[in-house]
Amino acid sequence: MRLSSALRPFWQICYGTSFAWRPTMRALWTTPALMLHPAKVSQLFMAHLWTAFADPIDDGSRELKEDLITTNAYGVVLDLGAGYGHTAKYLDRCRVTKYVALEPNAMMHQGIRTAAEAAGFTEADGTLLVLGCGAEDVSHIVDALGQPDGQSVDTIVSILTLCSIPRPEETLTALVREVLKPGGTFVFNEHVLNYLEDVAWWQRFWTPLWKIFLDGCCLDRPTHLWIERMGVWAEGGVRVGSEEEVGEDGDAIFFHKVGRFVKQ
Repeated sequence: MRLSSALRPFWQICYGTSFAWRPTMRALWTTPALMLHPAKVSQLFMAHLWTAFADPIDDGSRELKEDLITTNAYGVVLDLGAGYGHTAKYLDRCRVTKYVALEPNAMMHQGIRTAAEAAGFTEADGTLLVLGCGAEDVSHIVDALGQPDGQSVDTIVSILTLCSIPRPEETLTALVREVLKPGGTFVFNEHVLNYLEDVAWWQRFWTPLWKIFLDGCCLDRPTHLWIERMGVWAEGGVRVGSEEEVGEDGDAIFFHKVGRFVKQ
């Protein structure tokens, strides 16, 4: 593996920290009580850091997202880890009836509302719902959607999110079983564990530091394999079939897999 690729997480941490460090320290200076709540400090840091990463990452994957999201998303769409709402711009308003943005970091919610409104989704007309819980809180998601029997979402979108949620395998199973309608679509674009052992070693090396600065993000999760196995985990005979899956080749430390699965 090239040394430049191996050191990329370090330089990205330095770059992101240069944006997030000062505003975070200013907030701690003006509100010292925040230091008693490490989780809030982490979210504050991440909200500022993501301003450095979100737009460049979105611009670099625009064509991919058009193929993945615009083409496949329909009906009620649940966006896991919505961030600042970049997914909204890829939703076809003629095919999508409601955008449900799931984002536990409340400091990003206004950004979601702004992006969603620009795409034609608003809370006033009921086409936008912003939820402040995590993807693992499936019961809260079901309650918020207002369908007692669950299975009310047509499309689940996960963009660079499954790397940071707690209990990812259990959460994926529950989302598919309890939230996604039969025949519904699950689309994802995630950075995952590289199949090259030397690259995977560096991913595991950097993950303890990386997840401190990026609010729990792990570089070494085999998320694509967990998604493939959802049909095995799901109870009640639920099966999930793979429609397509593509990925990058080479020694990318941010190795991505892109997929679309349909609940049968």
